[in-house]
Amino acid sequence: MPAKRTTVRDLRRHNRSLLLSKLYFDGPLSRHELSGLTGLSAATVSNVTAELGEEHLIVEAGLVESDGGRPRVLLRVDPAYGHVAGVDIGETGVKVELFDLTMNRLATVEHPLASPRPDAASAVTQVASGLREVIAESGIDEATVLGVGIGVPGTVEQGEALRVHAPTIGWKEVPLTDLLRAQGIDLPLFVDNGAKTQGQGEMWFGAGRGARHAVIILIGSGVGAAVVTDGTTYRGSTSSAGEWGHTTIVYGGQECRCGSRGCLESYVGAEGVLARYRKARGGKAVTGEDEQSQFAALLESAGKSKAAAKVLEETAGYLGAGIGNLINLFNPERIVLGGWAGLALGEDHLPEIRRAAGEHALKHVFDQTEIELGRLGPDAVAIGAATLPVAALLEQGADPRTAGSKRGTAA
Repeated sequence: MPAKRTTVRDLRRHNRSLLLSKLYFDGPLSRHELSGLTGLSAATVSNVTAELGEEHLIVEAGLVESDGGRPRVLLRVDPAYGHVAGVDIGETGVKVELFDLTMNRLATVEHPLASPRPDAASAVTQVASGLREVIAESGIDEATVLGVGIGVPGTVEQGEALRVHAPTIGWKEVPLTDLLRAQGIDLPLFVDNGAKTQGQGEMWFGAGRGARHAVIILIGSGVGAAVVTDGTTYRGSTSSAGEWGHTTIVYGGQECRCGSRGCLESYVGAEGVLARYRKARGGKAVTGEDEQSQFAALLESAGKSKAAAKVLEETAGYLGAGIGNLINLFNPERIVLGGWAGLALGEDHLPEIRRAAGEHALKHVFDQTEIELGRLGPDAVAIGAATLPVAALLEQGADPRTAGSKRGTAA
């Protein structure tokens, strides 16, 4: 197969992307520093940064002393260039957040969903309503929104017509972007699995930053993971890689909502943990109006209830064994535990989880792996989703509304 010919246009885009990305993640920087960090010539850096400045993508950010010469001008990405929205469609609610270009949060709304198996129409209605609310609350012009990233609890099938497959909540081939268009949402849309959006958020701004090989775990009602290899999220042949929650931890074990038995999710996901706790209590209900408050009640009961303590001890063991499998399979530098239930469990039981992981992983590999809690909190999926249009901007080196995107954009 003949090599693809690189055009002047390709080179220009590459240079813009390289410089814009370096300023976004490491700025402010001088033109001299940009040249040294990227390997581009001083002339190229000067020409490209002049273009980016004319387009208001970057701005001056003060001066820095140089060695014996005139002070050098520092450059940074302009936070006011545009705005991005991040949406977390969870199994218990929809969260919508609005950010400026450098991810300063401007507004947040959260709407509960009536059922842990929400129908797609209800979720889409809440997303559309939430987007209008955050735009109104922040007082920005909708025309400044570069795009909306959406994290969903399932596999996203990219193609001419985007489809979401989430069997654990009853979604099959849901045309999510088409449904949002029907609700009057005309903004660019970027859709990905929620565990993957959380993973990107933690890799960019949280506990994964600086690692090249990592696994970012999401534990909420269900369980997922983002596997990052050499700085890139591994997707598999159809983008469904990372369904760690549906790997088998107990052969012939308890039934999982996916229809199989013995899945890790049925032992460490909040829904499965609470089901085991109710069973340990002889079917007695757990205090709390929703799953999150019930999970909190379980954690609070550990010091005074043998049943609660045993369920949590077992959960830490199952989770540690699952993490040990990840370590043996992927040899990551870092495992990051996130998701609202994962953070709550890890806050009190991370030492036990680490110990169980060490018992189920190869010692020399385990000793080289860090296991820590996520740093973005329960907003990680929405924050990570909001990075999707930013990633398109950095990849293209231009506004994604005009440049287009390879992944997850609806026309």
